[in-house]
Amino acid sequence: MQENYQKLEVWKKSMDLMELVYALVKRLPKEETYALSDQIRRAVVSIPSNIAEGLSRGSKEFVQFLKIARGSRAELETQLLICERLKYLTKTDIESSLKLLEEISKMISSLIKHLTSKV
Repeated sequence: MQENYQKLEVWKKSMDLMELVYALVKRLPKEETYALSDQIRRAVVSIPSNIAEGLSRGSKEFVQFLKIARGSRAELETQLLICERLKYLTKTDIESSLKLLEEISKMISSLIKHLTSKV
């Protein structure tokens, strides 16, 4: 029987992050609709999606999908920092998202470590 990814705390937090980030993206300038906004949405959706897909595929592939999710996390962090540098968003605007990203990163790394130590 496959484990249910919706029970994973890291997946739940990734979904919370997705909601936060989608709200931020709505505040970006219209000229970024098909550029930065799209990239940000793809990155944030990639995190819980890869966690879910990886768990559904089984333990061997789960680690690889967690690494992809971790990469998407770094991509999203960079994109949020770009928004701050371009003055589309303030440090205060992205603060809670960055904090949640850090928490998710630690959870993913811990899960990877746990799964690879079992092998």
